[in-house]
Amino acid sequence: MKPVIVFHNPRCSKSRQALALLDSRNVQYKTFLYLENEISYEEFVRILALLKIKPRDILRVKEKEYLENNLNNMNLTDDHIIKILLKNRKLIERPIAIKGEKAVIARPPEKVFQVL
Repeated sequence: MKPVIVFHNPRCSKSRQALALLDSRNVQYKTFLYLENEISYEEFVRILALLKIKPRDILRVKEKEYLENNLNNMNLTDDHIIKILLKNRKLIERPIAIKGEKAVIARPPEKVFQVL
C-alpha cells in the first residue's frame, strides 16, 4: 500500500498536527520537505489538479512575499502565479496530503484523513 505523501514544514503547527493524526491511526506516510526540496512545474500543476484548485487558492496571503511579488494583482495568470510559488515555496499553503489520485490541504489538520 502506498504511503500518504505530506508536504511538510516542521515549523508549522498544523503540519505537525496532521502528522500526529496520521501517527495516531498508524497510517504510513512520507514527508516531503517542500521548503528544502524543489518541485517541478509539471508536478505542481498535477498537485493543483488533484486538489481541484487554482494556483491563487493555495497562496499564503499573510506572508510578506505575497505583496512583494504583487500577488494581490488579480490580473496575474495562473502560469505567472505558479512560477512565483515555485521560487517562493513559503507562499504555498500547507500541509498538503496526497495519496494516489486524492489530495487535500489539511486545514484543519483533520482533513488529512480525506485522502485515505
